[in-house]
Amino acid sequence: MLDLQTLVSTLKRPGLLVRAARFGLDDYRRDVHLRRILKTEPLPRTGAALMRLMDKEAELNDMRRAKSAEYNPTLHISVLTAIMGEARILQATSGKTPT
Repeated sequence: MLDLQTLVSTLKRPGLLVRAARFGLDDYRRDVHLRRILKTEPLPRTGAALMRLMDKEAELNDMRRAKSAEYNPTLHISVLTAIMGEARILQATSGKTPT
């Protein structure tokens, strides 16, 4: 089974989505953004949050690929930004160096 860092690093999405998500990364605030995306109180730990975000992102990506009318690109970018932010937090707390 893949660890979370590997799972995040193997995520392949269109460049435009990834670039848009990176723009929001410096402003990512876990307490605000994660609460809005996951709609939960209290906030889950980083690993659990990443798993939930990955599931949500997979659903959004499936809707994008199916050209669903319910697809929300703004939410997709927000979720990708949150994944990047949570991965950054996980990396900082685990002490692993980036590969």
